[in-house]
Amino acid sequence: MMVSAHRSGVGKRSNDSARLIITTIMGVVFGFFIGISFQSVSVNKFNLRSGLLSITDENRAIEIPHFNLNRSSGSSKIYAASNPRGAESLPPGIVVSKSDFHLRRLWGDPNEDLKTRPKYLVTFTVGFNQRDNINAAVKKFSEDFAILLFHYDGRTTEWDQFEWSKRAIHISIKKQTKWWYAKRFLHPDVVAAYEYIFIWDEDLGVEHFNADKYIKLIKKHGLEISQPGLEPNKGLTWQMTKRRGDSEVHKKTEEKPGWCSDPHLPPCAAFVEIMAPVFSREAWRCVWHLIQNDLVHGWGLDFALRRCVEPAHEKIGVVDSQWVVHQVIPSLGDQGESDNGKAPWEGVRQRCRSEWEEFRHRLTDADNKYFAQLGNG
Repeated sequence: MMVSAHRSGVGKRSNDSARLIITTIMGVVFGFFIGISFQSVSVNKFNLRSGLLSITDENRAIEIPHFNLNRSSGSSKIYAASNPRGAESLPPGIVVSKSDFHLRRLWGDPNEDLKTRPKYLVTFTVGFNQRDNINAAVKKFSEDFAILLFHYDGRTTEWDQFEWSKRAIHISIKKQTKWWYAKRFLHPDVVAAYEYIFIWDEDLGVEHFNADKYIKLIKKHGLEISQPGLEPNKGLTWQMTKRRGDSEVHKKTEEKPGWCSDPHLPPCAAFVEIMAPVFSREAWRCVWHLIQNDLVHGWGLDFALRRCVEPAHEKIGVVDSQWVVHQVIPSLGDQGESDNGKAPWEGVRQRCRSEWEEFRHRLTDADNKYFAQLGNG
């Protein structure tokens, strides 16, 4: 029994030694292959400097941001009160508060994305049935203008039959008006890159209109809010917007007796209609805030635009020498719904009128509350 036990112990030690040798050899082999694999990455350099971990190989360099807000002195927290609301915790140098509709590539250097930078923005609220009219209108605008189409009928890809459509911006939400779109997609910080913003209907005849000449005229005459003159024989409501054949621009007119309480106030002055307005960047920043979120037709805005420029009777006007024809096509009205036997357009028109009255009441109430707080009410 003693001999048997001795031999068993020797065998156990031999097995342990063999396992140790095998494990060591396997470790060396494994380490060798790991080393070979690591060399295949060809990492030449690690460089930790000024917050960046730089890994360089033979094909590319990758820099991984390594932010460290610990400061040797002072607080590491940021509060920049001058930043836009909600961004106070960011360093001002990284804040980008404005945007644009410039189309960019998915590759290359961002600084080389744009061959041209449009100076102006023109928007049309459109249905596909008016494609030929819009095609004619767009051709009146040079490459200095970015084109934005708001589609109220949901048809967008079909517009690509026109070459310019492939470069345009398309926003499609069914059965909405241009003021609904404008409130949601034309925030002043989004369109800040453009000197002037055209917000036009789809039913305008533009045979006698040239956009570049129009821009020169509104700059020449200092117009912050304007519109092209309207052909006198087509669907006119107001004398102020009627084209005159003997002037470049006009800023006042005479209306029916009793319509104007002051010759410097609408509709005799400081007045354009909402079918084809043009706003300077500065004026639009005010007008955007005037648009009511739920009053989608914009009726009544034309009488209130004067509040956004001063003096309004000098900075709002009609351009006579670049004029358009209002074709009076009730296409958006057909997007309504029949109710109690009424045609769709009738319900739309009824809401337009009720919104005008509501807007007037809201503005009057806001005025009264403001002046009451000042003690002048």
